[in-house]
Amino acid sequence: MIGTTDTTEYMTRERCHIRELLNDPMVREFSLAEARVAPGVKTELHRLTVNEWYLIKTGRGRLEVGGGPWVDVAAGNFIAIPAGTPQRIENTGSADLIIECICLPRFTADAYEAMEEA
Repeated sequence: MIGTTDTTEYMTRERCHIRELLNDPMVREFSLAEARVAPGVKTELHRLTVNEWYLIKTGRGRLEVGGGPWVDVAAGNFIAIPAGTPQRIENTGSADLIIECICLPRFTADAYEAMEEA
């Protein structure tokens, strides 16, 4: 079986750009996306109903997970975020922060819950 995904980048309510690398209804077990956070941007506080893992590809920033203290992150860091856990990330560098986002099971729009007013 071969799945397909449109990898066009789009801006999200979360204040970052997303490219869906693999998010196909035929592959329910997981999805893979690339997030791009511009310098100085802090994403919206939110939570997902699915487990998520971040792999920081390039750049640096700081991450808040579960209401805990902000933690510095940089290229090569891998972070597990359990389903239902509030999260946000801020780009503290001068270049784009690029994150590979792996969701288990597959991410769908109804898995996203904003925790800030639009």
